[in-house]
Amino acid sequence: MTQETRRVLRKDAERNRQRVLTAARELFAEKGLEATLNDVARHANVGVGTVYRRFATKEELLDAVFEDGIGQVVALAETALQKENSWDGFVWFVEQSCELTATDRGLREMVYSRAYGGYGVECTRLRLSPPVSELVERARKDGYLRPDVESTDMPILSLLAGTVSEWAGHVAPELWRRYIALLLEGMRCRSGQEPMPVAALDDGSLDIAMRTWEPGGPPC
Repeated sequence: MTQETRRVLRKDAERNRQRVLTAARELFAEKGLEATLNDVARHANVGVGTVYRRFATKEELLDAVFEDGIGQVVALAETALQKENSWDGFVWFVEQSCELTATDRGLREMVYSRAYGGYGVECTRLRLSPPVSELVERARKDGYLRPDVESTDMPILSLLAGTVSEWAGHVAPELWRRYIALLLEGMRCRSGQEPMPVAALDDGSLDIAMRTWEPGGPPC
């Protein structure tokens, strides 16, 4: 085999890899993480062997697709902390992160479930907690956010946005924004507020919920 032939084959292999990644991201965004490698191959219009040669397991493919996606959410939280007004930063993060997770079912499931993903994805997930906690604490300390709002409430906002999007997105794609606005209004600190009827999850309970939620059934 000549050097030129090897170069052409490498280019073809990289093109096929990118084709598979693009198809996987599109498919997971629409269908969620229950999509299989065979589904990805059909969506990419390639043979299933092409997918398996580049990604031996579904976990490998998920890591390649979602490590950067979760990193986007981390970057949003870090950017929100740079805003001078803590409430503005909090609201901006909620709106931006909910837009990502309301429009990308796969990303939502990957961020808020630990049933999928390998070491790289898990490391990126762990980077999300500190800036989100700081956003909540800062807005609470400045008197903008109800004192009984906790950082563990934040993942549920994105899940709610996603539920609205899944239920009504085909008739009103932006409807999730209405309910996030209502939730944000209810989270503002005001005098004479009654305490929440139920406490937020603690860190341990949130971790259990995330580890045991399998959005599309057990991982393949």
